Amino acid sequence: MVDLHNHTPLCNHAQGKPQEYIKNAIKKGIKIYGFADHAPMEFDKKYRMSFNDMKNYENEINSLKKQYKDKIKILLGYEVDFTPTKYLDKRVLTADVDYLIGSVHFLDNWGFDNPEFIKEWEDRDVDDVYKEYFEYIEKMASSKLFQIVGHIDLVKVFGHKPKKNIKDIAKNAIKAIKKANMAVEINTAGLRKPVKELYPSDELLEMIIDEGIDITLSSDAHSPEQVGFGYEVALEKLKKFSVNKLVYFEKKQKHYIDV
Repeated sequence: MVDLHNHTPLCNHAQGKPQEYIKNAIKKGIKIYGFADHAPMEFDKKYRMSFNDMKNYENEINSLKKQYKDKIKILLGYEVDFTPTKYLDKRVLTADVDYLIGSVHFLDNWGFDNPEFIKEWEDRDVDDVYKEYFEYIEKMASSKLFQIVGHIDLVKVFGHKPKKNIKDIAKNAIKAIKKANMAVEINTAGLRKPVKELYPSDELLEMIIDEGIDITLSSDAHSPEQVGFGYEVALEKLKKFSVNKLVYFEKKQKHYIDV
C-alpha cells in the first residue's frame, strides 16, 4: 500500500498534525506514506505554505522519517502548481525532497477547482476548458521538472464533462507524460468531491496503462481521517486493469512495490 499525496496544516486548508496522519497510515496498513504539501509560490498564498515555512516542513517530515522508520517508510515531497512560468520558484524545484507532484489548479488566474470561483464555469465552454487544461498538463509534463502527475483529470471535479471524446483531448498530454518518464497517481479524493469519481477516469486510465506509464496511489488527505480514503475502490480498479505494481520515489529515483 502506497499513499504519496498528502497535506499538512501548513497549506492553511488541512487539519491535524503530521504525526496523526502517520499513525492512521500505520493503522490502515500503508507501507509507504508521502507528504506532498502545497508548495509556496507568489500567487494564491491563502491556500499554501509560505517560503518561510519550507525549512520547518522539511525538518519535521525528515524527523518523523527517523522516528517511525521501523514502522513505515515516510517520504517527503511537494505538490507544485504548474502555472505560467513566472510562478515556478527555484527554491521549490531544487528542494532536497523525494519527489515533486506537478498539478494544475489554475487556468491563468482562475482556480477552476475552487468552490469560491465555481460560478465562472457558467460563462465557460466546457470543451474549451478541458482543451486548455490538458494543454497545461502537457506543458507541465514537457518541463520534466516533476516525478508525478497530480489528479490528472481534476478539471472534472464539479461534474462538468466535455462533449468531445476525452481520449482525443488528452492524448498529447498522455504522450508527454510517457516521454517525461513520469508516474500518474490514482487519486481517491475525487470520490469526496461532487464528481464522485476517482482521478483518472477509466478512459484515461486505459490510455495511461496502454502507454506503459507507471501508476501510484494517493488519498490526497487533508485530515488524518482521510488517509487511505477510498482505497478499496482504488484497489478494485487496479485489479480491473491488471496493474500489479506501483511506483514510489526516493530522492527522485523510481522504486516499485508489488500490489
